[in-house]
Amino acid sequence: MALTQQQIQQVETVLRSSLRHKFQNYNPEPAVMPFHTRLLGQDRMALFSFIHSLNTNFGTSIFEPVALALASTKFKEAKSQATAGINISESAQRVIQDIMDDLTAATINPVKSNEIEKIREVCQSGKMRTVKPTKVDVWLKSHDDELFLFDIKTAKPNKGGFKEFKRTLLEWTACVLANDPKAIVNSLIAIPYNPYEPKPYSRWTMAGMLDLDNELKVAAEFWDFLGGQGAYTDLLDIFERIGLELRPEIDNYFEKYNRK
Repeated sequence: MALTQQQIQQVETVLRSSLRHKFQNYNPEPAVMPFHTRLLGQDRMALFSFIHSLNTNFGTSIFEPVALALASTKFKEAKSQATAGINISESAQRVIQDIMDDLTAATINPVKSNEIEKIREVCQSGKMRTVKPTKVDVWLKSHDDELFLFDIKTAKPNKGGFKEFKRTLLEWTACVLANDPKAIVNSLIAIPYNPYEPKPYSRWTMAGMLDLDNELKVAAEFWDFLGGQGAYTDLLDIFERIGLELRPEIDNYFEKYNRK
């Protein structure tokens, strides 16, 4: 078992409190779907609506706190919804734009180590601009002070979105280096699970924009990185166990939507 008893208890607490909070505060949208409701029943339609609503904030309400629970014993510091920094040099902004232009035109392949060093060379050169970059979903510092900044995405991100994802990763790097030019920083996309299992995740859609070895972690790659080898499997077992534990509460909640 990769996870400690303390980590397991933390994850269990996150899942229980998140679901119960959702039940207490959830108000289905007043959308009238008479054909669907008569065919499937109000309880099933309510469940469908609930799952859709839960999916929209699954990252912040479940994945982020679970990630922090897993990283707590392996990393020196871990936090969510953190700021990479508030300043970027004008020279770094130009370098980032040059990188994006070259990647978009496919004149270069993404090599993160090269990109970081290009930004590092100019990270404090020229006028410093105050910026408000996208929040870092999971911010980690190792015991060697190496930084890992994760942007958690849905399991099937829009193909066109990877251009903006890449820019975010580069801007985080520039913000960190503007504050500390010697910092060792890694900025990555995390995808919590593979919707194509048992087939491999379709990475080819990102290949021209992301350095797949250094900017992407999918499913077990992400969770095992946070909590150690086997963490992903342990995590799935915890989710299943809490789901069974809360099944009576879940059934009771949706029972009230049964059509009389």
